[in-house]
Amino acid sequence: MNVLNRAILIALVLIPGSVLCAECPDSNACTSQPACVATSQTHEQTVDSVLQFLSDKAAEFKSYEGLLEYKFTQPLLESTAVRKGVLWYARFDKRSKLRINFETLKQDEEKEQKYVEHYIFDGLWLTQLNYQIKSARRYQLAEPNDPADAFDVASRNIPLLGFTKPQELKKQFEIELVRQQDANAADLIQLHLKVKPDSIYKDDYVTLDFWMDGKSALPTKVVALSTEEDIYELKFLKPKVNKGVAEKVFEFVIPRDFGEPEIVPLKKQTKDN
Repeated sequence: MNVLNRAILIALVLIPGSVLCAECPDSNACTSQPACVATSQTHEQTVDSVLQFLSDKAAEFKSYEGLLEYKFTQPLLESTAVRKGVLWYARFDKRSKLRINFETLKQDEEKEQKYVEHYIFDGLWLTQLNYQIKSARRYQLAEPNDPADAFDVASRNIPLLGFTKPQELKKQFEIELVRQQDANAADLIQLHLKVKPDSIYKDDYVTLDFWMDGKSALPTKVVALSTEEDIYELKFLKPKVNKGVAEKVFEFVIPRDFGEPEIVPLKKQTKDN
């Protein structure tokens, strides 16, 4: 899988958590919510309550807009690339749409530069527009008569907190609630997921870490360590949750000088005779 495409899928992971504690802006009252900081509960009960609350609240999630910072590190090559942009997600009737506009790139010690690359998912196609090399690529991700939700597409490659059943997560991962040692991070909730030997994700990841604000439960960061020892880190900044996103945000036109887009058709599953 293209490393940037994998990052797009990882970017979906924390979005469902953004509705947590939305009805509880007051920090004192919020401690009564099961997904908020609950020091009186045991370790295992706290993990269970966080996962269950994510699952219960995910259905309320309708739209998201915020800044996105994506850092891809290859320790073996001593290489780091940081991209910055904007992420939008919204549900329209039975179809969801996602758009990520990356606008800048910082490679290793070089200066940050303009680097425009857009990704748009409309339920059927994931379209990649690279304005540096003037190219377009379209990946078919669903059948025309059976559009897929962005979360469903992502869950094929990475677990979705809130949309994957807690028992299924426990089947695939060893899950730990990490106590924050840094006083500046005391209000954060961190879940550490270690891939089990027989997990369906064993060929892709070793560990995944998720951070959420303990008062608002808004997603803040995800870090994934791949089996190739690469590190994917995404930060979600200045989020706007359930404020509505206009459908025109997901419209696009492939510039004429890009030429014809490369089409990557939906992989057909074949059955053995």
